[in-house]
Amino acid sequence: MWRYGVCVLTRYDERRGNSGAQILAEVSLVAEATTWVTLRQPEFLPDDVDGRVLFERATACLKAQQEGRDPTNLPGGFGDVVMVPSVLDARERGVLQAIEPFERFTPNGAVWNGGIAKSFDAVIWCTGFRPALQPLSSLGVVVDSKAQVDGTRSTQILGLWLVGYGEWTGTASATLVGVMRTARSTALELDEYLKQL
Repeated sequence: MWRYGVCVLTRYDERRGNSGAQILAEVSLVAEATTWVTLRQPEFLPDDVDGRVLFERATACLKAQQEGRDPTNLPGGFGDVVMVPSVLDARERGVLQAIEPFERFTPNGAVWNGGIAKSFDAVIWCTGFRPALQPLSSLGVVVDSKAQVDGTRSTQILGLWLVGYGEWTGTASATLVGVMRTARSTALELDEYLKQL
């Protein structure tokens, strides 16, 4: 077990949250503690919603666009968290509690409004389908809108990996198929790194 636990950040705007919830569910099985940080409180789809229901929603969204109606104003959001088995299990274990974003990173964790500080062994930042590298700019790792990496590991900051950002972290790494390759190799690198701590 890790000493301080893991923080999972989810940008979570209108179409975000599933990856963060699923990663939190998995990490919470091995971390001493987890903290789930979201921009707004996550909303969960009913337990019985499956791929068929999501396909029907996508069809309704396309139809609304074709008819000139607002596709974002349909009942039930695509960004609501789908209750896949791992997320259902995490809910049963009481780990799906999200808290508001912190003010800033610290060398050991983060500080929230009011000066409340918390240390983390690791931060997993789920930014959705768009890079959100602005908070890393002050660390000197971002050049020309890209973090400087060797594979997925930062060349500038020890203990920083970035997975899923277009071609510069692996071929087709912004796709599910492509990111599986880089995620596997990154997980092995992280395992070796943590063993040395």
